[in-house]
Amino acid sequence: MVIGIPRALLYWKQPYFWETFFENLGFEILISPPTNKEIVEAGVRVSDPETCFSNKVYWGHLLWLDGKCDYIFVPRMKAVAEDSFHLPPHPAKRGSVTKDKLEYCPKFFGVPDLAKILVKNKILTETFDERKENLEKTLEKLGKKLNKNREEVKKATENSFLKQKEIQKRREEVFFKKINSSKQKFILISHPYNLEDEYVNLRMKEKLEKLGAEVIFIDEVPINANQRSNQRESAVPKFHWEFGKEIMEKINAVLEFNIAGAIEISSFQCGCDAVLKEFIEKEFKSRKIPFLYLIIDEHTGEAGFQTRLEAFMDTLK
Repeated sequence: MVIGIPRALLYWKQPYFWETFFENLGFEILISPPTNKEIVEAGVRVSDPETCFSNKVYWGHLLWLDGKCDYIFVPRMKAVAEDSFHLPPHPAKRGSVTKDKLEYCPKFFGVPDLAKILVKNKILTETFDERKENLEKTLEKLGKKLNKNREEVKKATENSFLKQKEIQKRREEVFFKKINSSKQKFILISHPYNLEDEYVNLRMKEKLEKLGAEVIFIDEVPINANQRSNQRESAVPKFHWEFGKEIMEKINAVLEFNIAGAIEISSFQCGCDAVLKEFIEKEFKSRKIPFLYLIIDEHTGEAGFQTRLEAFMDTLK
């Protein structure tokens, strides 16, 4: 059996977690190719005008997979506990469910329903809502749909978390290598599905590096439990969105280092970013760190981006 995974949006929230999970259950995985012009155009054609650019890209990847696999995996992500997809749950917390959870973007909620309308392929889905059910239990239900027993799912889950932990460790090593560089450090702030997709962000990392910058992605910034606990008592705004809380915590952590400038990338029509941007900009401007805000969509041109980046870098000379 082949399970397809769109290489966009939800994929970048837990990179390598899902393919590791399904591979350990004995399935073949088909991931859609890196984003290209054809994929974006396909997603734009089926999207309504109110859809954010990131969702349009996702639909393009979904359409690419249609007819190429037995199932396309499209989870319904609603609410998550802190670090659920980063570290294995502590044994003492298994089975516990509280209302104090962080929500994903509302547009994540309806993704499986829209997927069933857009493609003829079978959709494999499960609702991940840790206000009602812990992560391990939901993964067990997902495995049951694939005729896998509890022990098989448990082993696959443990291996997936180990993979995530390995990736997290490597990213932290990369971060400290960059932060100790003699070059000017610039922090790129956005959702991982914008930062990690070079086609979507018009190869911004490459452009900045050619201008002499050391580029750090916000999701590369490590934050440990002690820092998170201290920040709860600080001026970090309280968000109910998981990405808002995560980004603000990481910004506070990276500001302990020497940062020359910050650039935020936002998808056009992203309502959540429109709110979050004000808090992010305030953090950097209060410390007199230059801040640039860029919006991307299917019409964004490389020439205009290049000019704005060059002008931004010139202000720092």
